[in-house]
Amino acid sequence: MTRKTTGRTRKTTDKRTGRDRRRASGALESEIMAALWATEQPLTPAEIQAAIGGDLAYNTVHTILKRLWDKGLVVRDAQGRRGAYRPAGTAVDRTAGLMRDLMAQGPSRLEVLQRFVSGLDAEEEQALRAMLDERP
Repeated sequence: MTRKTTGRTRKTTDKRTGRDRRRASGALESEIMAALWATEQPLTPAEIQAAIGGDLAYNTVHTILKRLWDKGLVVRDAQGRRGAYRPAGTAVDRTAGLMRDLMAQGPSRLEVLQRFVSGLDAEEEQALRAMLDERP
């Protein structure tokens, strides 16, 4: 696969088929969040651009950071360097929030939970039981 930038859209060309493919929806946001979660320090758009690698434009990174800020997923670092960002929460917090959101979208929250739990392996089930037993 080769990558090329055409105008404002980043595409990936599959060498086998010769067709252009776009990045999956939300993939760039996920890459930026992963870069932020990988460090304890707030990062500037340029540092995030370097961490992600590739031929991604600075303005693209900045635009995605603005969208993440609008969604409340990142905060601007008020204490440190101007223009630096850090995650608003941990990756675990974000994943748990997504799980809650998805459960709320289903036809029956309890049925969704039941299906989820039925797919756990033995170790995960045991950990879940221990967590539930510890709850007040």
